[in-house]
Amino acid sequence: MSDVKKYHSIFAPSTSEERKQNFDSYWAFSQQHSGTLFEEDKDLEKKRAKLKSFQKTPVRAKQLLSDSDSFYRNCVKLQDDPKQMDPKILLMTCIYKFARHEWVGISGAWDAVPSLADSKTITDKISRVHLAEEFCHKRLFHEMLRTFHLEKIEWVPLGPISLMVYRFFPRLPEVVMAPLAFVTEMMGITFYQQLDALFDEVLADDPEARQRCRELLHEIMVDELAHIGQRRNFLGPIGTKISQMIVPPLFRMFFHDIPEIGILFDTDKMIKDGLAFDFSTIPSELMERTWVPSYCQV
Repeated sequence: MSDVKKYHSIFAPSTSEERKQNFDSYWAFSQQHSGTLFEEDKDLEKKRAKLKSFQKTPVRAKQLLSDSDSFYRNCVKLQDDPKQMDPKILLMTCIYKFARHEWVGISGAWDAVPSLADSKTITDKISRVHLAEEFCHKRLFHEMLRTFHLEKIEWVPLGPISLMVYRFFPRLPEVVMAPLAFVTEMMGITFYQQLDALFDEVLADDPEARQRCRELLHEIMVDELAHIGQRRNFLGPIGTKISQMIVPPLFRMFFHDIPEIGILFDTDKMIKDGLAFDFSTIPSELMERTWVPSYCQV
């Protein structure tokens, strides 16, 4: 049996000097990993090329959705009885809602963060590229949904209150915003891990479509794993402790807004996994492509 690489907890202690060195390390990684930033398109050179490679070899599900109109009827707000819905459609509406929240959140942050040309610090540069990677994730999710012949997808903004919250969030003082931003990244990876596992169950009758969805998801996960470490790097001892404390309430608050998550996934396990996260549960082929803070490495 092959050895599983060990890691320290994502909440492991770190010094200010370690964090400074890790910002430099992460910036070097992100330049190699994503390539040139295209500001006007909110896109990145290597991410754009990867999406085009998927689109040049499209995979479409052999098993058509039982009622694609049900997706469009429920993707913004769940209107039908979920117990009567096709599990595939429920899964697709869940993916749409999660990606939609991320898209709205990063759209608000994009306007609050300096452009790369105007960035004065390495953390500003990191934040700008980070947001561009998140915009690329929305495009990958869109391609995932298209795998199931959902070609009429429109990305609808959230309601005015949610929009106001997302626009206000990146303008919070760093001491307040940093733990919240870190926990949202943790929420993402725990969701993606459960989503990855659910593909085996819900998409079992269409292995080619399942594999394409997994490939698209893994592209997102590689970035998200690096984002966890990058956002953790903003936290000193107090911020790290605060982030641990707010994992349960923040997870529950966000997941409550996407009812499909409570139906499809074990939210208590997601909270437990978030608090216990240490990279060792991630497949080695993804870990080979991502970035981990030095203080989380054994």
